[in-house]
Amino acid sequence: MIRFILIAALMLAGGPALSQSAFPEPLVIAHRGASGERPEHTRAAYELAIEQGADFIEPDLVMTRDGHLVARHENEIGGTTDVADRPEFADRRATRTIDGMEITGWFTEDFTLAELRTLRARERLPELRPANTVFDSAEPILTFAEVIAIAREAAARTGRPIGVIPELKHPSYFAAIGLPMEDAFVAVLEAEGWAGPDAPLVVQCFEVEPLRRLNARIEAPLVQLIAAGSGPWDRPDLTPAAMLSPEGLAEIAAYADILGLESGLVIAHDSGTPTGVAANAHAAGLQVHVWTLRAENYFLPPMHRRGDDPTAHGDLHGWARALYEAGVDGVFSDFPGVAVQARAP
Repeated sequence: MIRFILIAALMLAGGPALSQSAFPEPLVIAHRGASGERPEHTRAAYELAIEQGADFIEPDLVMTRDGHLVARHENEIGGTTDVADRPEFADRRATRTIDGMEITGWFTEDFTLAELRTLRARERLPELRPANTVFDSAEPILTFAEVIAIAREAAARTGRPIGVIPELKHPSYFAAIGLPMEDAFVAVLEAEGWAGPDAPLVVQCFEVEPLRRLNARIEAPLVQLIAAGSGPWDRPDLTPAAMLSPEGLAEIAAYADILGLESGLVIAHDSGTPTGVAANAHAAGLQVHVWTLRAENYFLPPMHRRGDDPTAHGDLHGWARALYEAGVDGVFSDFPGVAVQARAP
């Protein structure tokens, strides 16, 4: 199957151009940086991913009390920072309902950016990635603007394009508490000169309506994320099956350019058989990115595991190759170096 670089594919599909520079294909997207080898969303994780050949780096974005966008997996930061060890913030521990789920911990929206900058990042999965804990407490939380700067500086240093593919986390929740994420996001793009069609930017979200609104405000390609087990929080009428039907794909193609799919929606994990979803998406004018490629047996489909130890590394190279051969246009990986190697002919 002939695949095109992202720019050409989006132009042929009638979507916005990504940049004047061609990226390799399929794209390798560093999921929160090289997060299999460094604590996620840190400068070290992003820079290692770029060194390993990643085309894009991905920050998950959440909001501070004073309206700034910061890179954290979730707005609850008890497991990804040292906040639980900071007595001055003990009274910030709270219980919140986020997208229907009750969660107890410390939340970014209860801190100013200045306060968050005093915290230090930690490995989110220490049981599976104990080697990463040696980097705990070494780095601060990054703002969205600082992630853009990392990509910009790396592109100048390496002479190749480095893109940023942020995910807006829980925008409906933040809007409901008076923190309009979309406005803050567009403001950063404008301040950084990344609001135009030539910026190496792609934007993703699990929710539908924020993407619809952003489609009218910015020129970057948009990614509708879809999980296998649940539909978008802001559209309870939509199931994954409905979104991936011919009618659902046509609806998504009206406001987005790419599907960001859980990998089992593209290749069934139990059988290793392609589902046909990638071909259907392409026929609807949508590209397909899959998430998340991780090396540990715990995360791999059965046919790509090696042994019974969940922390041992299995055949991530083979899993990436299978997804490439299934026709995907990009992969998110915690180990971008392996995904880059698997992309080689």
